[in-house]
Parts: sequence; C-alpha cells; structure tokens
Amino acid sequence: MNHIPSLDLNEFLSDDVNIKNDFVKKLGTAFEEIGFISLKNHFLDEDLMKQLYMVVKDFFDLPKSTKENYEIEGLHGQRGYTSFGKEQAVGHKKADLKEFWHFGQEPVEDIEFTKKYHTNIQVNEVKNFNKIGLQAFKMLEKTGVYLLKAIALHLGLKENYFDQWANLGNSILRPIHYPPITSAPEDAIRAGAHGDINLITLLMGASTGGLQVKNKQEQWIDAAPSENELVINVGDMLERLTNNKLRSTIHRVINPPKESWHIPRYSIPFFMHPRMDMPLNCLPECIDIEHPKVYEDITAGDFLFERLKAIGLIK
Repeated sequence: MNHIPSLDLNEFLSDDVNIKNDFVKKLGTAFEEIGFISLKNHFLDEDLMKQLYMVVKDFFDLPKSTKENYEIEGLHGQRGYTSFGKEQAVGHKKADLKEFWHFGQEPVEDIEFTKKYHTNIQVNEVKNFNKIGLQAFKMLEKTGVYLLKAIALHLGLKENYFDQWANLGNSILRPIHYPPITSAPEDAIRAGAHGDINLITLLMGASTGGLQVKNKQEQWIDAAPSENELVINVGDMLERLTNNKLRSTIHRVINPPKESWHIPRYSIPFFMHPRMDMPLNCLPECIDIEHPKVYEDITAGDFLFERLKAIGLIK
C-alpha cells in the first residue's frame, strides 16, 4: 500500500451483516498490510474537537513556569505536563521537539483494578480544560472499543473478546505541542521514527502536516486524513498479541520546510491501553507452523513499564 485506506465506522455499526463483515475485512487487510487507516463517522464530534484544540492551545500558551507547576515528579509523565525535550523515540539519542500533557483514565471507586490509576491533574488557569479533555477521552475510548470488536472478528475471536480489557483500560489522551523551530535542529525531528506502545492509537487531525508512515517497501508516505477523520494505527501490544499478524507500523513527524519553521504544530493522539493485568501472550489463533510464536509471555503492565524506561519517562 502507498496510501492510508479510509473507512466508515457506520459500516461496522450497520444492521446489514454483509456491510459489517465488509468493514471487518477492509480493516483487517489494512492492519495486516500497513497498520494504519483513517476513519470517518466516529464518536468524537467536530464541535468537541474544536473545543479541545482551543483549550489545549490556551494551556501551551501559558508561561513555562506555570506549565512546570503541573509536571509532577514520580508520575513518570503518566498524568499532567511533560516539558520540552524529555522524551525520545526508542533507539534515538536526541529528544523529540515537543512538550505534552496527559489525561488518563479516572479511578472508579467500586472497581478495584482502576484504583491503581493516578488521578488527573487539574488545571486552574484554563477554563474547562479538564472537562473538555475528559469528554474527548470518553468519545475516543468508545470509538476504540468498537474498532477492537472489529479486530476481534477479523482474528477469529468472539466480538466481545477485548471488552473486559479495553473498557476502563489504562488509556492516555496526549495533547502535544511542537513549538516553532528557531534554529536548525541537530539530528532531531518533531517525533522520531517509532511504533506506539499500546493496542491501537486514535489520532485527531493535526493542525499541520508532518506525519509519515513507513510501508512494507520501506518508503515514507504521508498520512493525510480528510477533515474530521481520525487516523488509527496498530500499536506494539496488539502486534505482540497477534504474533505479528497485525502491524505496528513505524511512523514519525518530520520537521516542516524552513519557511514554515515559525508555525507551531498541535496533535492529539489517544493511546488505547488495556487493563494492566491483560496477558499479551500470543493468541493461539495467530500461531501455526508457518508462524511460530515469536514473543515471550508478558502482561500489559510489565510491557508498558519496560517501554516507558526505554523512551526516558522512567529513569
């Protein structure tokens, strides 16, 4: 593939079983071949997206000293603010040219496994910042749950296979700010080539271009969704669970041409994680003589811990 296929979630929600099955087939093929799609008619409406970008921009426009009040030691970047230059892609020596914020799953009083989650950090200077962020979080989570249902059917599993693991999972909504570039970076780009850690990522359309995906021919292709579409990609947890049947494709955010260095970039991915106790053991449905098991057994929580160390968020 040399482009990102565009799919319509309404097809999966259709009462016509043939339309639904066609969506499952197209999704499965795309995730095996390139690991990315763009998606329309998801649950995150246009108005909520606009509101989220407004409050996110207002937060990143705050003085550096104010933002740093929300960078809480000991949270390893899992909630609140992470300042510029703190994270790098695995295998890269230079940090990415970005700062970001994390909204996460809220602990639920009567649900034991959620009590391990950190509470979200409340921002005082931007009205409705947390309210709008968590509304978007829930709509993206809902969209992700339905996509995982389609993935389960493609893999020959029961449609609700992922439900117990994905509902109230350890997911993260990450508003990112790539500031204007003021001088020629030395071997650093806005986001170095990497695969995502999680099951699937749901990405709102960025304020400017720059996202590129590496296809099977080792070519970098632009990921440019239509307006109001989400970009969806497979993460390393799902690649591991499916014994490499589904691809966690390497992607990056390149720097703009020099004449556009002065333009900041905003991007808001939703990293859909399962519960931390979910086994990522390779599914029997994805193992055969031609595809022997290639990964050791591990839980999602242990895998996440290993990767957070690798990208510099846990020292």
